[in-house]
Amino acid sequence: MKTIKSYFVFVFFLPFLFSCTQSVITPEKSQNDLVFDSLATSWDEAIPLGNGMLGALVWKNGKNLRISLDRADLWDLRPMDKLDFKNLKFKWVYDQWKNNTYENVQKYFDVPYDQRPAPTKIPAGALEFDIEKFGKIKEVRLYVKNALCEIVWESGAKLTVFVHATEPIGWYRFEGISSQINSELVPPPYEVKGNSTNVNSLTGQDLGRLEYKKGVINTSENSIIYDQEGWGGFKYKIHVNWAEEQNKLTGAWSISSEFPEWEKTEDATETIKKSFTNSFQSVLDSHLKWWKNYWSKSNISIPDSLLQKQWYLEMYKFGSAARKGAPPISLQSVWTADNGMIPPWKGDFHHDLNTQLSYWPAYAGNQLELEEGFIDWLWKYKDTFKKYTKDYYETKGLNVPGVTTLTGKPMGGWIQYSLGPTVSAWLAHHFYLHWQYSNDRKFLEEKAYPWIKDVAIHLDELSVIDGKTGRRKLPLSSSPEIFNNSREAWFEEITNFDLALIRWTFEKASELANELNLKTEAEKWERILNEWPDFAVDEKEGLKFSTKVPYFESHRHFSHLMAFHPLGLIDWSQGKESQNIISNTLRNLEKQGSDWWTGYSFSWLGNLYARAFDGEKAAEALRIFAECFCLKNSFHVNGDQCKAGHSKFLYRPFTLEGNFAFASAIMEMLIQSHTGVVKIFPAVPKEWKDISFKSLRTVGAFLVSAKMTNGQVVEVNIFSEKGGEIKMENPFNSRKYSTDKNVELHENILSINLEKGKTVNIISDL
Repeated sequence: MKTIKSYFVFVFFLPFLFSCTQSVITPEKSQNDLVFDSLATSWDEAIPLGNGMLGALVWKNGKNLRISLDRADLWDLRPMDKLDFKNLKFKWVYDQWKNNTYENVQKYFDVPYDQRPAPTKIPAGALEFDIEKFGKIKEVRLYVKNALCEIVWESGAKLTVFVHATEPIGWYRFEGISSQINSELVPPPYEVKGNSTNVNSLTGQDLGRLEYKKGVINTSENSIIYDQEGWGGFKYKIHVNWAEEQNKLTGAWSISSEFPEWEKTEDATETIKKSFTNSFQSVLDSHLKWWKNYWSKSNISIPDSLLQKQWYLEMYKFGSAARKGAPPISLQSVWTADNGMIPPWKGDFHHDLNTQLSYWPAYAGNQLELEEGFIDWLWKYKDTFKKYTKDYYETKGLNVPGVTTLTGKPMGGWIQYSLGPTVSAWLAHHFYLHWQYSNDRKFLEEKAYPWIKDVAIHLDELSVIDGKTGRRKLPLSSSPEIFNNSREAWFEEITNFDLALIRWTFEKASELANELNLKTEAEKWERILNEWPDFAVDEKEGLKFSTKVPYFESHRHFSHLMAFHPLGLIDWSQGKESQNIISNTLRNLEKQGSDWWTGYSFSWLGNLYARAFDGEKAAEALRIFAECFCLKNSFHVNGDQCKAGHSKFLYRPFTLEGNFAFASAIMEMLIQSHTGVVKIFPAVPKEWKDISFKSLRTVGAFLVSAKMTNGQVVEVNIFSEKGGEIKMENPFNSRKYSTDKNVELHENILSINLEKGKTVNIISDL
């Protein structure tokens, strides 16, 4: 690796870089900031920065400060070995299962995912700076409100690092320095041959197994350009530039990528040249403006400092990982492992819960625009998914591989979910939620209903009639990730997991068809819905895996619970029978224990308890998550880091879905609207007496703010984005209230009609 000296050089093509040198950076401190007295010494404990496309991790590698660099579309897209749908179809899988020769399925679908290094997400590289001369660090801080990392040394030196909120560029500025800083661009070790026996998709394989040619580094007095060629014509470039003035060193980096089949995007060198014509302060100001607007979309205040800080950190990461126009949130998003290895589970897109949970906070959190990146990606590759559906399932309509590459191609793995029959149905839930929370009629007509309709067509054609019951079922069913990837992981009878997604699909297909006045289609979907069985329920233990298999063991994936949450097919509002099912199911979940749970299990559990209006247990589950399943930088790492007996999983592969499910759970405690009736503070612990939130979004495109003082709701404010009627469970109970709009009260439900853009204030008469 070549060492590049960063000398203080004024660059001839940067005439305006320091035109506003009198401006002072004044980031805004918050009680929710990450604050340390030293830099992390591991990449997965680093300070995370990002904008949905570019990501950075700030930490210490040996004696050097290291900024790990990443870009969301850096991918090795070679096809997965042996994954051939010309001959290997779902019917073939069924035959192998039936004939008890299931090892053939594992050979072609499961084993290659573990053994082959690609397809996979790949890292970009890193910048390292020799900081030894600065002495002892005084403070390392992530300014959550500003998305800035600041390091201050006792000597007076200071470093500010940020990834610009909307541009494909990252910036750094050293201040209070008096001599040159030695720096180095460190490429990933693609050419280093490591341990060839390390072929575990969880721990990651050596990057050298990708067999790339060594990248090319070109340097000048003030810049470094690194070009790396990957597989199949894929290339990426890192361009770093710097300049000096008055004991300051200011630099920036950009990363660009290209693939023969992709649309041409701006080259990293062009980005650098264009951005460096602006002053550092003006660039910073535009970055700060975006984040100020982001945090204005919603906020909360709760009397539990641990949970409140974690919520803000989760929403910070969501704002750093999700963007319209960027790829969806993958397992590690823009923070690919910087340890010389392929990231855990190849850093791919897992659709058996990982991508789905990652977007839960977008809805109540009032961040629908960021969620659109996920919706747009699914729509972009709809034809790819339909081809997969036709090739593998031999059905019309739409399914999605449960594990995919950047371009939507299947990757294999445990096929009960990596090629599962109902994956597109859970993804359809996001199309439905986007319609519900946005009230966007055009989206309903052009995307939500067409997607759900195509899923319904696939499930209709795939289903068969059960000769014993006369009801529909799937040829084979599963409940991820029960029984892992064994033959027993396929169920002959329909599982509650698949059944929930199927019943939900046909119910919502009918609902949306009616909404669009497509009566014939609505009747068809309703008829098919009635041909499926009811859920498998034990009288004492609640929801089961299937009619033949009870929920009998601790397991990380609450797949049997889908009908309750997130789908809401079984809901507390439906009365005593549903309430008994929910209570018994949660009681049995507790009985089986958390031995084999991971972190996301606890954050999902927080959502479950919130839906059951149990604030104490919801808060307890979320505290366990925050304290024991997250590293000090708030990254969720699956295993119990406290080693406190919460789980027998003690490992630390970093993934993000648990983080974002946590944020969703907090909002489920504060507001719920999935039934069409808004509930204010429905699941808060009794000891929480003073709470408030601002602009949380509900079904129907309403933005609600509320305040509780001394255990009593004192004010509710509702803004209607699209116009319409909102129904709200009376949060004031028997107390009188005053309002500036006409409000009707019937059976403790407040009904308010609001015009588009209008607001109603309701204040308790204390």
